[in-house]
Amino acid sequence: MELASQQLVTAGWILISLYALAILFFVIRGARKTKNIDDYALGSIMFSPVAVGLSLAASITSAATFIINPGFVALFGLSGVLSMAIALPLAAVISLAVLTKGFRKHGSSVKALTMAQWMGTMYKSKAYSIFFAVLSLLLITFIVLICVGLTKVISSALNLPEFYTLLGIVVFVFGYMMYGGANSLVYTNTIQAILMLIVAFILLGSGYQHFSEGVHGFIAKLSAIDPKLVQTTNETSFLFRDYFEIFIAQFIVGIAIVCQPHILTKSLLLKSDKDVNKYLTVGITVQVIFFLVVITGLFARISFPELTFNGNPIPMDGILSAYVVREFPVFIGLIVILGLISAGLSTLEGLIQSLSTSITNDLINPLTNNALDKQRTGLPLKIIVNRAVIVLLAVISIYLSWNQIVEPKLSVGIFAQNGVYAYFSAAFVPILMGMFFHKKSVTAAFSASITAVVVHFSMYYGQLAVPFTKATGENPGVAAAVAITLSVIVGLLVLRFSKHEEVSLK
Repeated sequence: MELASQQLVTAGWILISLYALAILFFVIRGARKTKNIDDYALGSIMFSPVAVGLSLAASITSAATFIINPGFVALFGLSGVLSMAIALPLAAVISLAVLTKGFRKHGSSVKALTMAQWMGTMYKSKAYSIFFAVLSLLLITFIVLICVGLTKVISSALNLPEFYTLLGIVVFVFGYMMYGGANSLVYTNTIQAILMLIVAFILLGSGYQHFSEGVHGFIAKLSAIDPKLVQTTNETSFLFRDYFEIFIAQFIVGIAIVCQPHILTKSLLLKSDKDVNKYLTVGITVQVIFFLVVITGLFARISFPELTFNGNPIPMDGILSAYVVREFPVFIGLIVILGLISAGLSTLEGLIQSLSTSITNDLINPLTNNALDKQRTGLPLKIIVNRAVIVLLAVISIYLSWNQIVEPKLSVGIFAQNGVYAYFSAAFVPILMGMFFHKKSVTAAFSASITAVVVHFSMYYGQLAVPFTKATGENPGVAAAVAITLSVIVGLLVLRFSKHEEVSLK
């Protein structure tokens, strides 16, 4: 169904084209300084802590926060706000502040390019590094979420078929990420974060008219549509049925969610330890504002009380896009659309960079007996292989994204959570032990990671229940929370009974 006016479509083409040209300018500028895989992963330019902090905020709060999660709130109401705008962000910012300095200290000393390399050097185990490189493939699910979110926004704004929109997005973004890397990433992320900040305030202010009769009047409007929208729990949702799902599970997930390669490794872009506090202050302040954007879902529900447009049902992942196209005048609508595109690109770029680097550096290179390090002339073989990996990731992303557009399970957000949550559940305990425990046991770390992965997928696919709650593993957040908790227990027990400090896994 066509949502946008012809005026918006014409102006949209012009503005999005200019935006694409601006991105290409910074990519070309960054590519000139990218001589090897180290430059691609960490950059060769001195970045300011403010720029890297904005890049961090943009990477953490992606299309999920700006495009997909408001749909959950529109569908399920206040319970979603409590979970996604309060419980998870609170835990995430605390965890980020605590973990960043320790991660940077070790990562800088060994010049780690990726999370898998960090794990391998911390526990002195090549096998563990390869294991995490394989696990990083789960992050493809997050790439799919962003591709779907961007497709929904751009196809709605330009009245384009979704398949060709998806194809254009993947070819463009994956294409320029073959060359730019970190040198262009921080520039583009900084611009994207500033746009996102402007759009966050526009979206949060867009519902002001609904408060003409105060907060009680706003709540009354939601209650008239569905009383469950104003309840602190929502039994009709498999995500927000009770306080365990809304607060406890989400808080545990929030603590571990920063253990993703495109988040923690961002601190390695800083050139000095004295920059860390300013970097964290900027990053945390901006991302808290970004997390609040999910409240826009409540405004969208008032605009679409039956979640239909011209008699056609609106898919959950398309609710915010429909709200923007319908509610905003052309000029403001275009700014918001650019901000939503920025929200997706900021994290998509970071994921492509970190995932392709890890596959190249931590998986292909060690499995080929470090053959990629042996070339001495011409364009580094690692760069060539890295570009080939990006092409393969693009093909896989198109296939999985289109499948999620055509046949989602409620939302692509569930698909992404299942994969990403499994990854950081496995990473949490090893990162914690590596930073804060003097004794380093790779057996304990490996045991914790395996426990997390097995428990997470068992909970999710078995839809296992959590005792004394309404929560089940059908909610990926619950599956992850249980997996993290049990992995902590297993990791500590194995560490406790280790007789000596282990340095490798035989």
